[in-house]
Amino acid sequence: MQLEKRIKRRHFLVLLSMTFIWVGLLARLWWIQIGSPHRFSRRGIDLVKNSVQQRQQSIILHSGRGDIVDRNGYAFTGEEHLALILFPLARGSLEGTDGLVRLSDVVGVPKERLATIMEKARAPLLLRNEAGGLIVLTERQSEQVNALAIPGIVALAVTERYRSDEVAKHVIGFIHKNPRMVESLYPDEWASGKMNAESTVGATGLERSFDRFLQGVEPSALSYYVDGQGKPLRGLDIRYTKQSNEYYPLSLATTLDVEIQRRMERVANQVGLIEGSIVVLDARNGDIVSSVSRPGYDQTKVSSNNGDWKNRVVKQLPPGSVFKTVVAAAALAEGVILPTDRFMCTGNYGKYHFSCWKKEGHGSVTMEEAYAHSCNIAFAEIAKRVGGEKLEEYARRLGLSEQVGHVTSHLFKLDDFKQIDGEERGIVFAEGVSRRDEGVLIQTAIGQRDVRVTPLQVANLMVTILRGSSPTQVRLVSEISYRNGQSFYRFPEQKLSASGIDYVTASKLRKMMQKVVTEGTGQTLKEAAWEVAGKSGTAQLGGENQSSNHLWFAGYAPADDPRYAICVVAENQPSWGKNQAMELFRRAVDELADQTAQSSRPLSGYSRE
Repeated sequence: MQLEKRIKRRHFLVLLSMTFIWVGLLARLWWIQIGSPHRFSRRGIDLVKNSVQQRQQSIILHSGRGDIVDRNGYAFTGEEHLALILFPLARGSLEGTDGLVRLSDVVGVPKERLATIMEKARAPLLLRNEAGGLIVLTERQSEQVNALAIPGIVALAVTERYRSDEVAKHVIGFIHKNPRMVESLYPDEWASGKMNAESTVGATGLERSFDRFLQGVEPSALSYYVDGQGKPLRGLDIRYTKQSNEYYPLSLATTLDVEIQRRMERVANQVGLIEGSIVVLDARNGDIVSSVSRPGYDQTKVSSNNGDWKNRVVKQLPPGSVFKTVVAAAALAEGVILPTDRFMCTGNYGKYHFSCWKKEGHGSVTMEEAYAHSCNIAFAEIAKRVGGEKLEEYARRLGLSEQVGHVTSHLFKLDDFKQIDGEERGIVFAEGVSRRDEGVLIQTAIGQRDVRVTPLQVANLMVTILRGSSPTQVRLVSEISYRNGQSFYRFPEQKLSASGIDYVTASKLRKMMQKVVTEGTGQTLKEAAWEVAGKSGTAQLGGENQSSNHLWFAGYAPADDPRYAICVVAENQPSWGKNQAMELFRRAVDELADQTAQSSRPLSGYSRE
């Protein structure tokens, strides 16, 4: 009797367990099919979309994101072209026909190459030349291709967001899929299922800083439905989804000039710049006209193993003697030194292993001469008279201790909205370092030790000296617009909170910067197409790179009627040989002069306040 009860009890428990298992499986199935099919698991996977994709061959014709254009409307993020689209399923359609021959005649590509492309295709693709560039079709070619009526082969308008030969890649940035970032940036959209693990977001550059505004509508796509063997399913026609919203996506109008950008990138390539940057600002208002960073990178194949995608224009570096401009500004503004005061340079300071770059010394030099010839000994003495606290104060007043990019206090759902992604702030003294230590102070005076600034800050410093007032906030984007062209938001010109310098001090600095080129370390720039003024800098590197330097030149042109403020940096250069920064600056000025002559626009002076 007892045995029979135990057996029945075991049967009951087994049946109960099986019932719970079946209920759990049914609940799980309900959750997958009905409860949350569009945002399954913590990763937000859209099961419906993925199940469709298993029987779907698709190609994106337009990403759906807003465009990023230059000041004249040129799109950095793609231009619409007619192109040939090849689906793998077309292999079956071409067997035993002369379709490939007729297609070859229309597009002007050998049939053997078309056959090879089709044979290797595992996903829908665009017809490209051997260099990887898109083969653009004419309207007549497009009509002829579509008239062939070959399933899986069609000609349509396509917009590639990133092109291999495009410029300003570091400024534009790139997009990627990052579920954690999507959930962090868009919690409401993530919770509602509007965005999921398949959603793309900006990773760097303008794509990142303006991602909320560039996020638009669903992408335009072309799709075929196929069976397990890749053959088209009967009864299911080709599916073509196209954008139709009148207002979205929004687009960004940048302050960049694509023609100048191309010229500056050509300069970087001609000089052989491997690591470094070129930044050109409008001398009138501080807007970024061109921004070049090296090394370059492919926006469609970004490697996480290196930082080639980082924009070196906004990354801090030791500036070397360029920082003597700040020392001079502090000394002149505080009345500690007159431009005609003299100093004796014997080539060696006598302690701290501190010396001048000119071993035999400069002899007796005025402050103006010391600045023009970049005398370390004279500026060590000047810095001692100014003091560390004042040096730090004037670096701050000139905008070198903060981010200089444009900031909007409140924009849409964003507070303190910053236009420029990844911008670093500068530093004069490291935390805890004494401002009164003589050894620290004299190294700081020549832009070494703890001093760090960005090329963008230094270019903006030139604009501040030209204006003779407080520093401006540097704009990269001037306006956000609706798709129909109406304005969504305009970014006004703004000043930094820094107090700047007075016009008299700025006028003295400009005179000293002109002497750098006429009789000092920048004399090779006398060969430039425009007369220029500026300051050179050589930042010596320590550690394993003791034989390498960062070479700088920052200035403006034309000297008598400034139109552009320019800063160039050639990083990790050998301590011997030709000065690459000088070559970069000269060629940059030559290109700007040539572009101005061709554009026939009259030069405008900078504003004085």
